[in-house]
Amino acid sequence: MRLPEPADRLAAIHARIAAAAALARRNPAETQLIGVSKTQPPEAITPLIDAGHRIFAENRVQEAQAKWPALREAAPDIALHLIGQLQSNKADDAIALFDAIHSVDRSSLVTALARAMDKVGRRPDCFIQVNIGDEPQKGGVPTADLAALVAEARAADLPVTGLMCIPPTDIEPAPYFALLAKLAADHGLGGLSMGMSGDFETAVTLGATHVRVGTALFGARA
Repeated sequence: MRLPEPADRLAAIHARIAAAAALARRNPAETQLIGVSKTQPPEAITPLIDAGHRIFAENRVQEAQAKWPALREAAPDIALHLIGQLQSNKADDAIALFDAIHSVDRSSLVTALARAMDKVGRRPDCFIQVNIGDEPQKGGVPTADLAALVAEARAADLPVTGLMCIPPTDIEPAPYFALLAKLAADHGLGGLSMGMSGDFETAVTLGATHVRVGTALFGARA
C-alpha cells in the first residue's frame, strides 16, 4: 500500500483543522499549524516546504542551528519556533535563530531572554509554558505562579503573546486545554499553543491559535 505523500498529509491535517474549527464556529485561519521537525532530517522537511508549508518547530537550539540555515536559504519566509526547554545560556542563540519561543517558564530565563533581545536586536514572540497538570517531571511554570511570571515577563518587556501547555498523557486533554484558555483570558493573552498529533482537533475546538504537529505530518519516526 502506498504511504501518503507529505503534501497529502499536510492537506489532510489542514482539512481536520478546518473541520474542528467549524464545530466551534471558528475561522480555521485563526489556528496556525506548526510542523514539529525535531529529529527529522532535511530531506524529510524539504517536501513540506515544497508543498508550501512555512512554520516549523524544533526542540533544541543546537539541532536547529545545524539544519535550518541551509533550509532557509531556499525559503527565507520560513518561521521557526522553539518548543523545547531552553537553557538560559542558550538565550542569545535562540533569539538569533527563532521567530517564537514557546517554553518561557522561569524568572532566570525571562532575565536571560530580555538581555539577549537587547543584545541581538530581535524580539521573537514569547509564550509562557504552563505546567497545566502540575506534573513534577515536566517543564512549565506552576499554575499558582503564572501571574507572577507573566508580570515579570511584561516588566522585562518580553513580547508575551500567549500561553503554551502539554497536558498529561493518557488523560482526556479537553479540561486542560479549557483551563489554559481561561488562564490566557484572565491575563489578557490571545495566543494558545496547545494540541499535538493526537489531540490537535480537540485543542482547535477549545481555541488553540497554534497546534504543534509532528508524527501526523511527517509520519511515524523510525
